[in-house]
Amino acid sequence: MTDPVHDPSAATAESPVDPVAVWRRAAPDAVLLDGFHALKHAVRFGAEVLVAVTADRAAALALADELAADVRGTMAGLLTEVPHATYSSLVPRPHPTAVAALAVRPDRAGNLAKLAHAPRTAPVVVLDQPRNLGNAGAVVRLAAGFGATGVVTTGTLDPWHPTVVRGGAGLHFATAVERLTVEELPPGPLFALDPEGEDIRSVKLPDEALLAFGSERTGLTAGLRARADHLVALPMRPQVSSYNLATSVAMTLYHWSAAGGAPA
Repeated sequence: MTDPVHDPSAATAESPVDPVAVWRRAAPDAVLLDGFHALKHAVRFGAEVLVAVTADRAAALALADELAADVRGTMAGLLTEVPHATYSSLVPRPHPTAVAALAVRPDRAGNLAKLAHAPRTAPVVVLDQPRNLGNAGAVVRLAAGFGATGVVTTGTLDPWHPTVVRGGAGLHFATAVERLTVEELPPGPLFALDPEGEDIRSVKLPDEALLAFGSERTGLTAGLRARADHLVALPMRPQVSSYNLATSVAMTLYHWSAAGGAPA
């Protein structure tokens, strides 16, 4: 697909001198990449970026020189400098790096195929009716770092909400992220985190596992708990109520990876 911002044959109103027109047209259906690191990761993992703006191009490219030399050239070709007021008008909350971009959301059918592929070489993380957008983003970031196959949410939270993408630092493009019902979960043995479960330290988590986590306040829903093949519990000091959701996911993925799972 030709990038309308950088295609010299595009109409004048959609040329590099007017990225705002492209932005406003694409924004309703596109994924907001909020900040330098979100754009960096999206580019690194093959996102189709439609338009990228910054209020300080020199500073953004200096960051790329320091932190992302592998994609510096691509970012230089994408970023268009606009006045800070213009940049601020395009995003819900200006990012300290003054960088923002829009990208095409990955194809749902492709993500579902990745989630259902057998045999899997890494687990799928399932968030059962999560409530906190920032926590969901942190989980996506963790899953990408550990090389998990994907992150699935049940319930009403949109895992591609801009706040979730911001929390995930653009790493939605490094793993398969989708919202499904419990009935639609991909195949594989489901290990659900529950205080009544077996101590996870005595359990080997297989690569094809689904690792399910309930909300911090209410835990697992009845439907997902009934679907579980195994209940496992993280070690916790008595009288401590719970761990933060992202912390629980990190501990569980580390336990899985310690047995030799990804990353390579």
